[in-house]
Amino acid sequence: MLPSASNGSPILLAHSYYLRADEKQWRKMKPYPPLATLVAASVLRMRGHAVRLFDAMLADGVEDFRRLVSDLRPAIVAVVEDNFNFLTKMCTIQMRQATCSMIRHAKAEGCRVVVNGSDATDNTHLYLEAGADAVIVGEPEHTLMDLVQAWTGGSPATVGHIPGVVVDSGPSGNGSRGRRFGPTVPRPFLEDLDAIPFPAWDLVDVERYRKAWQEAHGRLSWNVVTSRGCPYRCNWCAKPTFGTRYAQRSPGNVAEELRHLKETVRPEHLWFADDIFGLTAPWIEAFAREVNARDARIPFTMQSRVNLMRPNVVAALADAGAEEVWLGVESGSQEILDAMEKGTKLEQIRLATRTLKAHGIRSCWFIQLGYLGENWEDILLTRDLIREERPDDIGVSVSYPLPGTEFYEIVKRQLGVKTNWDDSDDLAMLFHGTYETPFYKTIRRLLHDEVDAGPTIDPAVQQHFDDRWADIARTEWQCRTVKTAAASA
Repeated sequence: MLPSASNGSPILLAHSYYLRADEKQWRKMKPYPPLATLVAASVLRMRGHAVRLFDAMLADGVEDFRRLVSDLRPAIVAVVEDNFNFLTKMCTIQMRQATCSMIRHAKAEGCRVVVNGSDATDNTHLYLEAGADAVIVGEPEHTLMDLVQAWTGGSPATVGHIPGVVVDSGPSGNGSRGRRFGPTVPRPFLEDLDAIPFPAWDLVDVERYRKAWQEAHGRLSWNVVTSRGCPYRCNWCAKPTFGTRYAQRSPGNVAEELRHLKETVRPEHLWFADDIFGLTAPWIEAFAREVNARDARIPFTMQSRVNLMRPNVVAALADAGAEEVWLGVESGSQEILDAMEKGTKLEQIRLATRTLKAHGIRSCWFIQLGYLGENWEDILLTRDLIREERPDDIGVSVSYPLPGTEFYEIVKRQLGVKTNWDDSDDLAMLFHGTYETPFYKTIRRLLHDEVDAGPTIDPAVQQHFDDRWADIARTEWQCRTVKTAAASA
């Protein structure tokens, strides 16, 4: 337990995901408040600190941050990225540049600055070189409390000894150029998630979010998270903050948050930002009971895996208010799924999709193109699976090498100057896959067009799609990264 700190200059919590900097996401206009940032704010408040929030999500740009820092003059600025937002995992170039700019602005105003996030964990030197006083790796809450206590309690010399904190240790030895950063002693993961207070929703401009959502979609959606980590080991999936363990809030604790949100924020829809929502049938069944007992039912969207969508689980999800489930389908080729170490079978994809639809829940798929070894026949298998099962929606991306994954280690020698996407619509192949980037963008458009055509397609429309696929088939060899004489024969 940490002692309460005296109330002085407020601590400014911030994040760097500016929706305006991501053209694709700006068009979609589905902004969510920064969950992890708001949880960190609640934890600091619990220890007596005055806290303010800079919410980049709907801000015009970094200049808004500069003005707030100049007006507020906080002693400490904590840039805590929303680690529950999957877009922060890939850390687009815009996010990294925005964070470094925010660091420089805060330092110019005399603030101490700490940064936490996936990219900061993977590339601590970039943020310390930009001027940050410290980087928190892993879960931020308790580490941030310790760090703030050291800074406000007059013992800054102890900062480098706090578990989970990396600092600039000074010039490297032996007369070589550069700096030394860390290492840090790892901090154990949080296990009792019920002990963490609800996010500081009162710091958010709820009406600004409501206006954006209602203008774009006719209803306000809000985000909640019930767990941390993922026990599955898909070899392309990074877990830099929460790891491979699975820690879960109790069903009653989550239902109580929903009741609170229903009375205060009044959303018409929820997005559960968990990597995997629920995980087990007993938890999901208990959640449904707790939600209905509190009259806290709000339609929601969630993510899960096809092997978990058993009939009793889907029935409980429907009872709790599930409206839409996103499944990590990835590919229609069993060979590619096995190469990914996905741990799922094609028959499970079919069964999960049909079970969800039978209970009136939209079944939506994440599709991943370009994984190592994927060829034209594998892409056609993915197309055919989509045609046969008709998911209600799909999200299509290409394989993205995330630091800390087995997949990254396999392809890292192929990475060139460009190692991050500029924004979420970039879809650039960062390694040497079978095809070049424009080819995958063409496939993505065509798959989306087929799904958008609806569950039943007029024969003339189907012929139009078949013709487009035939056109691609005739020239696909020209789009390969390695072209052979046999391919063009």
